[in-house]
Amino acid sequence: MKSANTNAAGPALLPGENQAFSATQATWRFLANPNVGLLDLIEPLREVGRAAAKRSQSDYMLLAHDWCKIDYKSHTSKKDLRQITHEHDIGYEMSTSLLIDGANGSSIAPMQMHLKTGKAVHSTSVQAPPLDAHRLDELTPTMNESSEWGLDRKLVHVIDREADTLGRMRQWDQAGHLFLVRCDDRRVKWNGESVLLSEIEEHFDQEIVFESCGEARFHGKTVSQEVAETEVILHRPHSEVVDGEKKTVSGDPLAVRLVVTRLLDKNDYVLAQWTLLCNVFDASISSYQIALWYYWRWLIETYFKLLKSHGQELEQWQQQSGEAIARRILVASMACVAVVQLQNDDSESAKKTKKILIRLSGRQMKYGVESTPPALLAGYMVLLSMTDLLESPDVDIGELKRIAAKALPFALV
Repeated sequence: MKSANTNAAGPALLPGENQAFSATQATWRFLANPNVGLLDLIEPLREVGRAAAKRSQSDYMLLAHDWCKIDYKSHTSKKDLRQITHEHDIGYEMSTSLLIDGANGSSIAPMQMHLKTGKAVHSTSVQAPPLDAHRLDELTPTMNESSEWGLDRKLVHVIDREADTLGRMRQWDQAGHLFLVRCDDRRVKWNGESVLLSEIEEHFDQEIVFESCGEARFHGKTVSQEVAETEVILHRPHSEVVDGEKKTVSGDPLAVRLVVTRLLDKNDYVLAQWTLLCNVFDASISSYQIALWYYWRWLIETYFKLLKSHGQELEQWQQQSGEAIARRILVASMACVAVVQLQNDDSESAKKTKKILIRLSGRQMKYGVESTPPALLAGYMVLLSMTDLLESPDVDIGELKRIAAKALPFALV
């Protein structure tokens, strides 16, 4: 069972409260309060990140960067909407940087957020990016700021294919930032020759040997995974906007690790393949570890789903300004972090807690799956309402049992 999106999106009223309208008003006043800064709301999330970094068994933490659209085309009360891609694609654009443990791939907390509306960028950064800035231009300031968050670990910035731009990779490397980017076919220097990455792949299984690294899950099926690595030089000029004009600019050669990972079925048919570029030259970090790092990037998609469709129903929120929406996103993110922390906890007490929450949620898990973050989030909401109800002095347990009995008027044989 699941409530309708429009109902799930509203502030929940605990049963012990009698003034529903006043509680809703208080929520709206908080979200519209200009004295509640986004920097204040992001700080508890960053504190979670600092604590997790101290506990991590790895010298590296991952910062996955991604963007998502928030569809508000039917929300006529919002006066700061923007056209994102086409005429009917109306809403806001959110960019997020999610911290991930480099040792075990645990999702930790969002550390940075920009919400771009039609009128402004509401940001957890000290200095918000310009409204007309390209989304990739938001990354470098975030990378620079990340050194001030007190994480006390080396940060590897993990980005999907849209960051496959030589100019920015040179910029990040020169600034001392570590990156892992999925790339398309491009020309590089390998063994002293200028070749395409696709041409290098023709040498795989000959000069470059794929190594088996165990099993993986692909669309619900168990498949085998292989990985291969070589070093290449990014040597060609790159395009750059100079004084408002796009020009070709020469740059220093950039050495990177080329890591190719692929998934195969039982007949050795290649089901999927990813080509990655990484500037982490550390002998303790294997090519398989780099492939894992990129695989864990998909945790940010889970975070977006928790916000947008699997629990928080972001696209149904009725606040009338991007600033209020940004505040609510950060508050909702705290609930997401609490759920993910429980999901990552393998202790016996956590397993018992998850089992209780799954029962309360009413969600049915797939075979072999103990819990999912959306189900845990739903279970938490029921638990909070239930405990508040049981603590109310005017509620009798016996009466609740009688109500439950009346809900089943037919004898079960």
